[in-house]
Amino acid sequence: MWNYWLGGKDNYEVDRVTGDQIRELHPGILDYARADRAFLGRAVRHLAGEAGIRQFLDIGTGLPTAANTHEVAQGIASDSRIVYVDNDPLVLTHARALLTSTPEGVTDYLEADLHDPRTILEHATRTLDFDRPTAIMLLGIAMFVADTEEAREVVRELVDAVPSGSYLALSHTITGPGLEDVDAAVTFWNSVGTPKLTQRTVPEVAGFFDGLELLEPGVVSCARWRPEDDGRGEPEDVAFYCGVARKP
Repeated sequence: MWNYWLGGKDNYEVDRVTGDQIRELHPGILDYARADRAFLGRAVRHLAGEAGIRQFLDIGTGLPTAANTHEVAQGIASDSRIVYVDNDPLVLTHARALLTSTPEGVTDYLEADLHDPRTILEHATRTLDFDRPTAIMLLGIAMFVADTEEAREVVRELVDAVPSGSYLALSHTITGPGLEDVDAAVTFWNSVGTPKLTQRTVPEVAGFFDGLELLEPGVVSCARWRPEDDGRGEPEDVAFYCGVARKP
């Protein structure tokens, strides 16, 4: 569905039908998806550019669309090394066909589940050197771990495995007053979809960054994380919040 909302071609009839049903409940879902994707691009450009990161562990890849992590990173530094992780073998089949690396860099793929960070870390070491700074990308994936403390423990285990100077980029759907359409869309998703999705408050999302140095502007709507001037003024908030933080 995410691929469909982003205008991609790698989706199926069931994705389109269900995606349209969710869009009826939450008309802003396209803005929500696009804002998260644009955040990925801006975050990776910062990490590969100003921060000098050359290793990325992207967990919860999803079906490929455009401006994927390796394309952005290797467009800045062609020797960047990226490991994509997903628990759907179909996603990885598409990824191996579509997500090709530069000759100087590496793009690898791993079938694993976020609930099992130890396996992710063990297999990622075939490609990544965890003695060197690494960016951990958890975009729209921690929300599929139902228990908040378990989700935070998974994130801590991943961050603990990488050295000082590494980064965490994370985005997550939120709940709160005035977001009844979002809540309705999530309720519908959880009635038909797998895995189930857990909304969290903004403070709960911010808790994933405890112990890390949050980059400005902190934990904000994806549309408001260092937006680029497109001449259309201030972007509107979306109910998908994000942040990027450095491990001290």
